[in-house]
Amino acid sequence: MVSYALQVPSEYGYVLTVAASSLFVNTLHFFLTANARKASGLKYPIPYASQEQAEKDPKAYAFNCAQRAHANFTENLTPFLGALLISGLHFPTASAALGATWVFGRFWYALGYTSSGPQGRLKGFALSVLSDLSLKVMAVIASVKMLPIS
Repeated sequence: MVSYALQVPSEYGYVLTVAASSLFVNTLHFFLTANARKASGLKYPIPYASQEQAEKDPKAYAFNCAQRAHANFTENLTPFLGALLISGLHFPTASAALGATWVFGRFWYALGYTSSGPQGRLKGFALSVLSDLSLKVMAVIASVKMLPIS
């Protein structure tokens, strides 16, 4: 087994900046969900309004939308960060650009879902899923390029 030192490209700081900025999307979700919870009157530890509550009360429905948007973000953050950080080892500038696109898409997704319900999330979803898929493909390519094949 041959070992080698991992050197990151000089542009890798852009990748890390995008990774750090993605954490603020979670902060946005925190505020959107907290405000929707307060408006709905649903107390902790209730994770979602029941279907009956959501059908009768628009504020309970809005809370469910905010809560689901937040959950979807947390489901997608770890794979995004992994793809971003790995792909950035070989494609730092392209990865940073695609990562910034993902972050923008997730902001759009959060604001759209919480203001307009499920239909409001679609444009932000499309933007983030396309950039995410590109990052994942680039992460595989970057990983293969690092294999010790002679």
